[in-house]
Amino acid sequence: MKTEELATLTTYEKWLATEGIDVIRDYMVDDVRAAPLKPWPRKGGSGIHLCLTGAEDCAAAYICEIPAHGVLKPQKHLFEETILILDGTGKTEVWNEGGPKVTCAWQEGSLFAVPLNARHQHFNAGDKPARYLAVTDAPPVIDLFHNHDFIFNNNFVFTDRFNGQQDYFSGAGSLLDEKTWDTNFVPNVATFSLKDYEMRAKGGKSIKFELASNTMIAHISEYPVGVYKKAHRHSPGAHVLQLKGKGYTMMWEEDKPYQRFDWHKGSLLVPPRMWFHQHFNLAREPARYMAFRYHSKKFLPGKHFHEGEKWWLSTKLGGHQIEYEDEDPKLREIFLQELAKEGIEFKLPK
Repeated sequence: MKTEELATLTTYEKWLATEGIDVIRDYMVDDVRAAPLKPWPRKGGSGIHLCLTGAEDCAAAYICEIPAHGVLKPQKHLFEETILILDGTGKTEVWNEGGPKVTCAWQEGSLFAVPLNARHQHFNAGDKPARYLAVTDAPPVIDLFHNHDFIFNNNFVFTDRFNGQQDYFSGAGSLLDEKTWDTNFVPNVATFSLKDYEMRAKGGKSIKFELASNTMIAHISEYPVGVYKKAHRHSPGAHVLQLKGKGYTMMWEEDKPYQRFDWHKGSLLVPPRMWFHQHFNLAREPARYMAFRYHSKKFLPGKHFHEGEKWWLSTKLGGHQIEYEDEDPKLREIFLQELAKEGIEFKLPK
């Protein structure tokens, strides 16, 4: 890369240029399970960085693959990282310098977060490559400190987050409120029990996860056959991964044309800052997705990186959600046409 080009980059972008793997910059990745990867020297496996347009470098993601019966290189860093196993079985060892190693045994669908600045190493126990998706807050952290040695070789130990507890990844947890599960490990997001949540969709269900005392969280949302969610908008950085089903999402800036993104299991989409987005289920089963984002109830209770003031209120009341009765009729008309092609009954009141 030329000197004049480097001068226009942020510290995070300069770091990406040293990683030696490709970077996807788009609104959506069609299938994170099939995205082509390249050898990744720092990790010791294969990978690709995902800097999707809607994230605006408020958050980022990457895909990494561990060879069959392989082991990645140990890592340590000052940015938060939430991991979802896409395929395979194995374990991750986590430890503080001089402390005991704690094991997290995982499978396809397992969700966990690496404790901040703890040393960790991933092991593949299977005969085939194991692949995972990680969502991080690396862009703002690396840009804020603009010193790679401080980020990757800092000796500070966050004992308040992790102090070698042998049951750290046991899967135990507790409810912070009726829809927020505080834990360090979720065995399988595809089967985790959800709570009723009809604010966004008739018959909808949801659960939020607080993980490893991080400021970044995740949530699962599910909505029934023949149903679509209400349009809403919020701040950037939410990485939406489809776990089950097929359908499409309409996204648009206020008073601008709709943009359609068709998805299926494995598709990853990041809505841009304050763009309305609306999810439509075209499958013969409930559609389930996971969103990785900010807004910890424990550490960021409505202060920073919030989802948009009054995000739960109708746009008619100054909020950021469009109620069914207030939406453009064209959107429902398109959905009805798509359902007819699939031979699926419309399940919302007409």
